[in-house]
Amino acid sequence: MNQHNLGRTDVVRKLIIDGRFVMPVEGRTFGTYNPSTGELLATVAEGDARDIDLAVAAARRAFEGPWSKFTPFQRQEVILKFADLVDRHFEEFSQLDTLDMGMPITMTRGRRQRAIGMLRMYASMCVTIGGRTLPNSLPGDVFAYTLKEPVGVVGAITPWNAPLTGTIWKIGPVLATGCTMVLKPAEDAPLTALRLGELALEAGVPPGVVNVVPGPGTVAGAALAAHMDVDKIAFTGSDATGRRIIEASKGNIKRLMLELGGKSPDIVFADADLDKAVAGTAMGIFGNSGQICSAGSRLLVERSIYDSFVERVADFAKALKVGNGIEPDTQIGPVVSSKQMERVQSYLGLGVGEGAEVVAGGNRLVDGQLAQGYFLAPTVMKNVRQTMRIAQEEIFGPVVTAIPFDDVGEALRIANSTVYGLGSGVWTRDVAKAHGVAKGIRSGTVWVNCYGVLDPVIPFGGYKMSGYGRESGIDHVEEYLATKAVVLQNG
Repeated sequence: MNQHNLGRTDVVRKLIIDGRFVMPVEGRTFGTYNPSTGELLATVAEGDARDIDLAVAAARRAFEGPWSKFTPFQRQEVILKFADLVDRHFEEFSQLDTLDMGMPITMTRGRRQRAIGMLRMYASMCVTIGGRTLPNSLPGDVFAYTLKEPVGVVGAITPWNAPLTGTIWKIGPVLATGCTMVLKPAEDAPLTALRLGELALEAGVPPGVVNVVPGPGTVAGAALAAHMDVDKIAFTGSDATGRRIIEASKGNIKRLMLELGGKSPDIVFADADLDKAVAGTAMGIFGNSGQICSAGSRLLVERSIYDSFVERVADFAKALKVGNGIEPDTQIGPVVSSKQMERVQSYLGLGVGEGAEVVAGGNRLVDGQLAQGYFLAPTVMKNVRQTMRIAQEEIFGPVVTAIPFDDVGEALRIANSTVYGLGSGVWTRDVAKAHGVAKGIRSGTVWVNCYGVLDPVIPFGGYKMSGYGRESGIDHVEEYLATKAVVLQNG
């Protein structure tokens, strides 16, 4: 069944629980809107705590039932079929993501290799999971070894800013390890998660292994985080919500994996390839309208080139084509909602009030067809001090704050002077300097002479209040496994 015919607003997109498409217990629905036009895109079933209960019960049955009997090879086969289906329907996913949250269609189409590569990487890991034998110093003839076992039922809560790849980041390790899941997608962009749930069933994933329950984070998400029969929560979102999840997890001491906010520094030295750095730093923040947790939102520039470099970034920003995400020539789409637009605009006002100077953008775009959407001009702010709120707090919009520095030591002090530590960038031709700065920055990823580059085998996650745990690669799969020790004495 495909409940996602694009353009059909009269069909309710239902929950997926125990392999069935169902309406929520209370029968509530909500609308998801196209941020480029403000128009209703789809009506979605709205789950609450009772629906979460049903989904968790289904996930538990599946974990203890047929799914537990799947061999590593069988899990691998299912994931590969799932990957093939996602690949076959990739244009549909590209349009769903673009229409639901505004990411330009060229960007969503450009994620094909990453999305399919992630699934195939997880498939490859199914057959590599294993324990090890342990030499020991116990008296007598003792044989000790470890087993790697799935942690159990996983509650996954995803954000709206990268629906396809963000959801695959949660589904992939669940299927690879033999866990089961209840997925609560963000209410601003739930359609891709529901479609992935359908295709998982079509690929042969047993009912109850992947359950999808859209609904408000304060209701469905909170119920999932506190549920006593959920063994692990995997969450991507704000640090404020992350703290609430930590508090909610204490009832049964759930395992947590949290990928939270960021205020990432992008450091440009005078010896860098400045032509490359202008485009790289600009798109490191303006890509996806700045709605990327690891976006390079703080532009740190060596003082000798500060004014000229910031001017070049501003000129680059002014030349970007802002428009409806579905149009192929659009480079920058809308922010996801009116609420997000108002949040970004409030920070622009704060920045000016604190003494920062807007040298590009700083306004909502309302000309012609843009008037109905949530479009903000790519914005560059200079004369920013690290103590300003716009340099400390996550704006999550197309806004970069430019800060000067005099030497490597000062660059590192500024880079590390926030509560976050998710991403960072370094632009220099000096290899020794690049390695030294990379070591000195307290962040989960350091990009050198590039920004935002991701690969399925490279771990991604944060330091400090950007969370803990890693997604992608071997580290990611390990997050979904428990280690059991077996000690056997012969005789």
